Amino acid sequence: MTAVPAEARGPARAPKRVRRPRHWGAVAIAALVAVVVAVPVVTLVGIALSGDGSDWPHLAENVLPRSLRDTLHLLVLTAAGTVSIGVVSAWLVVAFDFPFRRVFAWALVLPLAVPTYLAAYAFGEFFHFTGPVQSLLREAAGFQTSRDYWFPDIRSTTGAAIVLSAVLYPYVYLTTRIVFLLQGRGIADVARTLGAGPARVLVKVLLPVARPAIVAGLALVMMEAINDIGAAEYLGVRTLTLSVYSTWLNRGSLEGAAQIALVMLVLVAGLIAAEQWGRRTRRFHAHRATHLKARPPRVSLGGLRAALAVIALLLPVAAGFGIPLWVFGGYVAVRLEQFADPALHAAFATTVSIATLTALVTIAAALLLLYALRVTRSGLTALLVRIGSVGYALPGTILGLGLLFSLASLDNHVDALAREHFGVSTGLLFSGSITAVVLACSIRFLALAEGAIRSGIEKLPPHLDEAARSLGRAPYQAAAGVVLPLLGPAILSAGVLVFVDTAKELSATILLRPFGFNTLATFVYENASRGVVEDGAAAALLIIVTALAPVALLSGALSRDREA
Repeated sequence: MTAVPAEARGPARAPKRVRRPRHWGAVAIAALVAVVVAVPVVTLVGIALSGDGSDWPHLAENVLPRSLRDTLHLLVLTAAGTVSIGVVSAWLVVAFDFPFRRVFAWALVLPLAVPTYLAAYAFGEFFHFTGPVQSLLREAAGFQTSRDYWFPDIRSTTGAAIVLSAVLYPYVYLTTRIVFLLQGRGIADVARTLGAGPARVLVKVLLPVARPAIVAGLALVMMEAINDIGAAEYLGVRTLTLSVYSTWLNRGSLEGAAQIALVMLVLVAGLIAAEQWGRRTRRFHAHRATHLKARPPRVSLGGLRAALAVIALLLPVAAGFGIPLWVFGGYVAVRLEQFADPALHAAFATTVSIATLTALVTIAAALLLLYALRVTRSGLTALLVRIGSVGYALPGTILGLGLLFSLASLDNHVDALAREHFGVSTGLLFSGSITAVVLACSIRFLALAEGAIRSGIEKLPPHLDEAARSLGRAPYQAAAGVVLPLLGPAILSAGVLVFVDTAKELSATILLRPFGFNTLATFVYENASRGVVEDGAAAALLIIVTALAPVALLSGALSRDREA
């Protein structure tokens, strides 16, 4: 048989391409998580568009104008307060040297441990006619009654903005401080060599560079302010969030509550769009990598200037953390029997149970989402992960209302099927149980877990799990045996963040909790609603102490500029 020359055989056939598995299971799980997050919003839209629309004229004429005006007024004042306190605090800590500077660097974060509703209760008691401030004023000036002098009313929109600013400014402080630190000896140094003083460097150089960070921190502040319900109700501010709650319970109008919730959703979408617009084309980075570790030079302050800097930083810490600790600590000191209250024990056990379950659910969902994105690297999976993480942008009232309708509909369908096929009634399996609260908190705080775990995954070599699979491990074995153990610190951080935020959550829990069901947050809320804040003081202190865990970890890093 004559051999055929290689040239006569034609072009060599390319080796058959092996198609990589598409991991449809992982994509399906990511899609399921995205659907669960989206269902409450879709349900809310359906409820708002249902019915005959008879409530809308009343809402448009009597409810929405005032609620929208008060909400926007509150947001504007809170934005001005948090930006002023956050930016000035970050600038003083980074740009100057004065006594206790390192202490203030981490102490300025302490107000994050105080929920907005607890701050409102504390401020209301602290500045009340019988509180320490007015009592001291009457004693010093010789006044006898409230008619003898004028004192600003904390129960107002301005008062609510002061309260929110006192506990929410750390969001702006943290993001701005990071940018100021990363400037190193670059553009700020150049401005100083050209004769610019510290104030001029701040206004003309640092603020324009830090604008994206300020806007990002301010967006978080606005989300928290819109989500608030306890502080607004206690201080008498008729916000959109409070109007949703009162329209549903007082007027018995689900359709009207859903319509107000949609107005809130539009407002939230506008805030997100404004945040994206504020950061457009704004990207700044150090010219050299060594600049990232260079500490910015600080101007030494002494005498009166140092004293003014200490006072300027002491005031926000004292207001946002000191006043709540003073008020609730004082109440507890003379009411130690509260810690023996069985109702408090039950609320604490419920809080721990819900927070633990929520942390487990969110960590599992975040791991599944990020693993799906890691193994598929597709645009579809990235979109599903993004949808699954938008829950943090949804105010708890919107999420709770939409989820309540969704779970109630599911309960009705399950009950109908059980009656038809088995002749029994299942009752409220989902909407009347702890499941609803856990699901709402999981949807809302999934973004926290996803962000914390993503930071850990991004530090791992991209082909680590592929190397394990090349040694014969199945995809799930590579994930469980190789990737997961390396993510231990990130998973722990995510669990702590979700646990604490769930323990503080109020707005969605109020709407979804079953009868006779209390967390620490709702325990304090019920006592405050009855005008006896002091009866919930022990629960308030437990919330603050619980929230101090992640704040303490963050503060420890902030005390060391190189790790900030």
